[in-house]
Amino acid sequence: MTFTHTLFTTRLRAFSLLGVLIFSMQLSTAQQLSDDAEISVITIAPGSLLLDAFGHSAIRVVDKAKRIDLAYNYGTYDFNTPNFYGKFAQGKLLYDLDVKPFSRFANSYAAEGRSIREQVLSLTKEQKQAFFEFLENNAKPANKSYLYDFFFDNCATKIRTVGKDVLADNVEFSYKFTEGSEKTFRDLIHDYSAEHSWGTFGIDLALGSVIDRTATPEEYTFLPDYIHATYAESTLNGKPLVKKDQYLFKADPPSISDTPMRPLLVFSGIAVLVILLTLRDIKRAKRSRLLDFCLFFIPGLIGILILLLWFATDHSATAKNFNALWAVAPNLVVAFFLLKPSLPWWIRPYVWILVGLIDLVIILWIIQVQVFPLALIPILILLSVRYLYLLYGNREHANRP
Repeated sequence: MTFTHTLFTTRLRAFSLLGVLIFSMQLSTAQQLSDDAEISVITIAPGSLLLDAFGHSAIRVVDKAKRIDLAYNYGTYDFNTPNFYGKFAQGKLLYDLDVKPFSRFANSYAAEGRSIREQVLSLTKEQKQAFFEFLENNAKPANKSYLYDFFFDNCATKIRTVGKDVLADNVEFSYKFTEGSEKTFRDLIHDYSAEHSWGTFGIDLALGSVIDRTATPEEYTFLPDYIHATYAESTLNGKPLVKKDQYLFKADPPSISDTPMRPLLVFSGIAVLVILLTLRDIKRAKRSRLLDFCLFFIPGLIGILILLLWFATDHSATAKNFNALWAVAPNLVVAFFLLKPSLPWWIRPYVWILVGLIDLVIILWIIQVQVFPLALIPILILLSVRYLYLLYGNREHANRP
């Protein structure tokens, strides 16, 4: 009985091992693309939301003979990541290469009314197989994650990187579309975000002077439309890299209805109100302490956020942000002293420093070290008016040490 049981167990293990080997061979065979397989670059048009305003890119692998039609999408992340929002804010959030049936991928964007364009690449069978194997290897759990960077490592730049890694020296990427164009990263962002005035204002506050340098032709490709333009102009072994460029779904450009209360209008109205209140204070010889508190506390809070983005995160684009010169972080504390009926003696020299910092902002703007949003003009005016009032128009007696 024991011998029979042992023999049965041995045979069962042998058959199991044989089954695994057969399955592995089938799997390996299934991963060999047919002669009719195609590799495509997919470009998704911008959407109506600020989050979607820059478009999207992916790679498609289709082989009807093998019933393969997959979208490889480098622009996904896991909301269930521990400390998701903390990692996102710190620039430490990992993005993933997601693989799904192309129909599901395309239908989700078509439902949003976003055009889908396909560039079928002119590749040999071996090159198609190399693309497929590279993507499949990249999609493995150990390889699929990468540290996202909006400008230098995103869903669009990955398409260029994959093409270069797979095709090596056989491919020559062309950037003729940039000839005569000397745009900065901020210019390129504004090209796509202009209809989202408050979002653009927030971007301009959060991102530093590092994005005010002229982008190189290759660096334009952080935007999906420019990846499309790059592939359209590029060559493989001296011949066009793209053999077919077609719309899989074509929609009208999204209708974006920006609020009429744009930042420049809103802050201009606030500036007028602050000037009127300041004139009233001069006439009444009485300082509006709550107004001063707000005009110090709010910029101070903004200044803290700017400094955190600059020094406490890994975001490359938030460094050297000179918005911190007008949104001065210590104002968050100084604001509480301005609630007192009589001001401390050091307020006057401190305000002189604030006036000097505003002058420095203007100088940096003029010489294009950093380009600030136009809506900052009324903010600088209202702050300057109030600072000058504290220096010359305020009749309250300051405490002396």
